Amino acid sequence: QVQLVESGGGSVQAGGSLRLSCAASGFIGSMDCMGWFRQAPGKEREGVAVFYNVGDDTYYADSVKGRFTISQDDAKNTVYLQMNSLKPEDTAMYYCAADPYSLRYTNDDAFSRLKEGRFRYWGQGTQVTVSS
Repeated sequence: QVQLVESGGGSVQAGGSLRLSCAASGFIGSMDCMGWFRQAPGKEREGVAVFYNVGDDTYYADSVKGRFTISQDDAKNTVYLQMNSLKPEDTAMYYCAADPYSLRYTNDDAFSRLKEGRFRYWGQGTQVTVSS
């Protein structure tokens, strides 16, 4: 059974940094595509970033572009989200998602994955709180 376990969340002041990790287990091989989403209380889920294992391509939501970096460690089947210059509006529960099979990156595929949440497996989430 595939499991995704997030870690690294916490509380930080505005301008600070956090690094989230998500480890996938129960799957032989590497996940072709992994992503991060977030949801704040009373708001809809928002796609944050996606990483494509074939080609190491990445795609970011405009709200985090230039501040967040997604990366993947194939050997550990782990995806990371480095979050810098954090803002209070980044406060949310952050979820990891993974898809074992994916085509190569295209802008349209990445956009739709983040908009529709088109991933097969999901983690339980880790809370990020940014104070002003």
